[in-house]
Amino acid sequence: MIDHVYISVNNIEKSLAFYAEALKQLGWKVFGNYDSRSGPEDVPDLYGIVDDAYGSGKAVGSSIWLRQRKPGETGLYLGIVCASNELVDAAYAAAIKAGGTDEGKPADRTYFAPGYYAANVADFDGNRLEFVHKAWHAKRT
Repeated sequence: MIDHVYISVNNIEKSLAFYAEALKQLGWKVFGNYDSRSGPEDVPDLYGIVDDAYGSGKAVGSSIWLRQRKPGETGLYLGIVCASNELVDAAYAAAIKAGGTDEGKPADRTYFAPGYYAANVADFDGNRLEFVHKAWHAKRT
């Protein structure tokens, strides 16, 4: 499970729409913004997308916060847990439909471990997502 991640992007609006659509099948949604004027100087404006647990406040969950990329910053690779192979497929399809680039169609990745099923996509800025179901993990509730 991921608590939170910052992803630096070139176009906040376009990227927020991409992540919202790509992660919708997994119960994620746009959460809100953090205005940097309300905190320390080194914390930028942030735009949040959260999973269902985080968004409801009923359980520990995960969040992703987009920030405006600064010159010289590099992209990110992020693995996101899926509860089933079918959700890997659905998230991958949604990400491609939202404009993502294929970096590995959904498939068993037995070179990592038996029961490791994943798909990879890149967003508009070269950040990469891996949707992954590991058969040995208990289902999240």
